[in-house]
Amino acid sequence: MRHDAEHFGDRDLDLIYIAKRLKEALRLEDLLTQSGIDYMVETDTYRGGVIFVTERTGVFFYIDPASVESARQFMEPEGFKVWRED
Repeated sequence: MRHDAEHFGDRDLDLIYIAKRLKEALRLEDLLTQSGIDYMVETDTYRGGVIFVTERTGVFFYIDPASVESARQFMEPEGFKVWRED
């Protein structure tokens, strides 16, 4: 279920996905809600492109670190790859 930042208090959340299109963001919101995972969304900018690198706006999805593996089980079969910072 979607929550505001206040719901999570001062807990650190993990970024799990950056949606580049609204349709993609709405699909992921439905999936996370149906799977019972608490999440937070916010818009932010990211750098994209290969030849012409530009700054773009996306929808960033955050969840509690304890829920990452559970979210992966629901997301990956639907074509969403969980974000990993390496």
